Amino acid sequence: MKIPLKVSIVFIALSFFYFFKPVKKSSQNFLSLSEAEKIEKNIYNDFKKEIIVTRSEEMEDQVIKLKDRQIKFDIEHFGEQGEDGWSLFISLHGGGGTTEGENNRLWNRHKTLYELENGILFTPRSPSNTWNMWFQSHVDTFFNRMIQNMIAFHNVDPNKIYIMGRSAGGDGIYQVAPRMADRFAAAAMSAGHPNDSSPLGLRNTAFTIHMGENDSLYNRNDMAVKWGNDLKKLNEEDPEGYRYYIKIYKNKGHWMGNLEASALDWMSDFIRNPYPSKVVWKQGNVLHKRFYWLRNEDPSFGDLIECIIDDQIITVLSSSSSKITIQLNDDLVDMDREITVNYLGRQLFKGFVHRDIDIIKRSIREYGDPKSVYYGEIQLTLDS
Repeated sequence: MKIPLKVSIVFIALSFFYFFKPVKKSSQNFLSLSEAEKIEKNIYNDFKKEIIVTRSEEMEDQVIKLKDRQIKFDIEHFGEQGEDGWSLFISLHGGGGTTEGENNRLWNRHKTLYELENGILFTPRSPSNTWNMWFQSHVDTFFNRMIQNMIAFHNVDPNKIYIMGRSAGGDGIYQVAPRMADRFAAAAMSAGHPNDSSPLGLRNTAFTIHMGENDSLYNRNDMAVKWGNDLKKLNEEDPEGYRYYIKIYKNKGHWMGNLEASALDWMSDFIRNPYPSKVVWKQGNVLHKRFYWLRNEDPSFGDLIECIIDDQIITVLSSSSSKITIQLNDDLVDMDREITVNYLGRQLFKGFVHRDIDIIKRSIREYGDPKSVYYGEIQLTLDS
């Protein structure tokens, strides 16, 4: 059958329009805000279900096993949970390079030292019996898993997680709090020693030190004063950051008669800001690839990165790493508008950053934290 010329032309025109019509940018890598928020919620809910199924035994047994190590823990609830969930207080016992029996005794005693008005007291037993029991690399992995589990199983508010420790536990706080500061609202160190740690990463996490003035072994008392002075100087130079409180107890030694328990009330006043406008990231002796909205895929000990976000403009103030990644979401910027990145007076990037399902997935699976999720990123190469 012969098709009339006019009909053929109309058919061709309609076919061209159907197959080549403009496509709305709404795929998995070009999400709208509402799509990203819905996907974020669904991905986290699926991840939470996965945790509850695969980790229920370790929560019932109160022991987490990772590779050749394990960490036991005790959980006690006090009072009532808040509107957004329970506050969580992680409390690290002392001991260290002694026998397993002695560290067990100190862990059991530590469970009884503190009481909360409202919240969950989480008291883990160190996975080793070494002097640096609370700041070896596996400790960070355990803490990440603990936090994920407590959010999923016990409805913990991710913005109200606090960490404290005394003696060897205090040593751990000096180390872990700065390098995992993006997980905590506040931290309290009692009767410990900082070793090679730095307070720089505490820009957005409140930190308190409690020390007996006569606790002179390893110069713990002098180091507490030094850290107090360092935090004071950092706060003076950056008044919106480095919130701190230092308490030196007169006529007290290593044992302060539980006076350090006052740190609980002080910490409780703080709520984590998961998306601060300024980030100072100092790599410690356990390397991390993510810290707030920054990423460094090839970190080295001592790396220092400082960045700020002001409206749609991101400024890299300094970086000892040549390649960094800026993670973004709509709490930090308007991702429907252009974003600019500057470094040393030069514009490194100007354009749109798309919301990407793969970045949302990675973000959730890394931290398991529904209040610390990113939608897109900018990968930067910094040339001096």
